[in-house]
Amino acid sequence: MTDYREIARQGLWQNNPGLVQLLGLCPLLGTSNSMVNALGLGLATMLVLACSNAAVALIRGAVSEAVRLPAFVLIIAALTTCIELLMQAWTYELYQILGIFIPLITTNCVILGRAEAFAAKHGVARSAFDGLMMGLGFALVLLALGTLREALGHGTLLADMQLLFGPAAAAWKIQLFGDYRGFLLAILPPGAFLVLGLLIALKNRIDESLAERARAQAGSEPAVQRQRVRVTGVIE
Repeated sequence: MTDYREIARQGLWQNNPGLVQLLGLCPLLGTSNSMVNALGLGLATMLVLACSNAAVALIRGAVSEAVRLPAFVLIIAALTTCIELLMQAWTYELYQILGIFIPLITTNCVILGRAEAFAAKHGVARSAFDGLMMGLGFALVLLALGTLREALGHGTLLADMQLLFGPAAAAWKIQLFGDYRGFLLAILPPGAFLVLGLLIALKNRIDESLAERARAQAGSEPAVQRQRVRVTGVIE
């Protein structure tokens, strides 16, 4: 359980693909101008990452060193094609909006990197869980970007969710401001860089605060121990 807890911590926070590794920035910035686009691509990437890690872990003992990377890419490409066909069948309008970014999941450095760095060295269960956590961490960053950019750019939340969840989700749209003219920079590519930079700065600040608190606690423990020894000596 400790191993799985550490894998989750690495994927969601400590080694997050979008905020720490800075991998897969092209789809991260290119499709995060709305919540529905970000959520659609995030879920697709997470599924490919989890399934590819599991598949790589299954064949890692049967593939020679010479063809290992081509085999990994072939697995990732096959899974991406499956996701692409499913999106064409069930969420065709969203698939058209995301466009080239769906097939480009094959070349996402996060997926190939986890296959080489983790799945090729661990069992199926741990590899699948690692892929799930890394994909979830990537999807959460995408969703945070999409939420902030949609709120700032259009003044709405959950707009066009029917593209992903069907007609019933059309009523989910939340209008944040009554007469909002929009903030164009937020939905343009420079706005994606700015918002991502703010998210990275926020994460770094939280990490610094946690480290300072840990150092303060570590420094107070010897003082408490010395006080206990002093009190024990007086009693004796």
